[in-house]
Amino acid sequence: MAARSLLGAGRAGCAGRAAAGLCCCSASRAGPHCTVAPQQQQPQPPPPAPTPDMKSYLWARYREAKKVTKDLVPSIMSNLLNPDAVFTNNEMSLSDIEIYGFDYDYTLVFYSQDLHTLIYNAARDLLINEHRYPAEIRKYDYDPNFAIRGLHYDVHRALLMKIDAFHYIQLGTVYRGLSVVPDEEVIAMYDGSHVPLEQMSDFYGKSSHGHTMKQFMDIFSLPEMTLLSCVNEYFLKNNIDYEPVHLYKDVKDSIRDVHIKGIMYRAIEADIEKYICYAEQTRAVLRKLADHGKKIFLITNSPSSFVDKGMKFIVGKDWRDLFDVVIVQADKPNFFNDKRRPFRKVNERGVLLWDKIHKLQKGQIYKQGNLYEFLKLTGWRGSKVLYFGDHIYSDLAVSNLFFFFIVFHGG
Repeated sequence: MAARSLLGAGRAGCAGRAAAGLCCCSASRAGPHCTVAPQQQQPQPPPPAPTPDMKSYLWARYREAKKVTKDLVPSIMSNLLNPDAVFTNNEMSLSDIEIYGFDYDYTLVFYSQDLHTLIYNAARDLLINEHRYPAEIRKYDYDPNFAIRGLHYDVHRALLMKIDAFHYIQLGTVYRGLSVVPDEEVIAMYDGSHVPLEQMSDFYGKSSHGHTMKQFMDIFSLPEMTLLSCVNEYFLKNNIDYEPVHLYKDVKDSIRDVHIKGIMYRAIEADIEKYICYAEQTRAVLRKLADHGKKIFLITNSPSSFVDKGMKFIVGKDWRDLFDVVIVQADKPNFFNDKRRPFRKVNERGVLLWDKIHKLQKGQIYKQGNLYEFLKLTGWRGSKVLYFGDHIYSDLAVSNLFFFFIVFHGG
């Protein structure tokens, strides 16, 4: 009854306002409850004629909206987010953690920008000397501000870009060489801004369709992205016809060889103070954990002598006394899913021993191995284990099945 009264009052009010020339319904169209006769309402104006160049009109409106959003979002977010805070997607209590695990690079040890310059220059020299690339690419120096971790690279189109979690290309972030690709061209190339799932890298950073879209998640890959873009830029500026797939593979191999051939390791060991950022808190944290009876382990892909010298620099000569298990050259992410590789003990001279490993002993260093053998020999697993790493693919591939984990930003 009340509803009817309100509805009736609405109709009466509308008719009364229309008679007085004040009803909004009569201005252009009848309201849902308007009782004014059609002949009393003003005729509706015809819809606006379509813009001659609707595409240009829409692009102009898009750019205008994008600019407003770009100007607005930073001012809002700066008041909401603390860049020094730690964010989590899972609840945990440190009082329940009994075993703490760590990666080495960019977790226990952090490097200066000089390291990225070293990797870039060494890989560039390998491109020239071993892959016969033009010596003129030496004029392109490493720019630490060019790329960020997490970008995608279209191997076949030689484009570097940012793609969000829903596989949409972030327009304005697409680079060909060192130049931004216009949004219109990007949309034309990809028939929009969405990249199909089958073209994306899988959880391990690989693609079943020939690495169509490679994602760079490793901090060590920042020099790789920059080198790819610089060589692309050289070829484009000089009108040199080249195969993008070959360029991607050659740069990838050169970056890999900087690690595998020991170029990076030897350079760091020769000048540790230049490349490693000393952090006095590292020893304090490890010592506090050990003093409170916590078990500590280290799993890293880096070689034994390299880790030993670095840990002696940031923790001290007795660093092994703080760790219950130390594993080097683990070959993550294969460490987490390949059951075939047993552990090998490394002696003080770095020689691999052939003894069968029945127990992982404190103070010793082991090479390779696999997660399943690790769990069997230690008995550690589940919510009592917390693992710290920096790489979402190699550190966390399947470790969440056995550990809690934290990913550092690594920069």
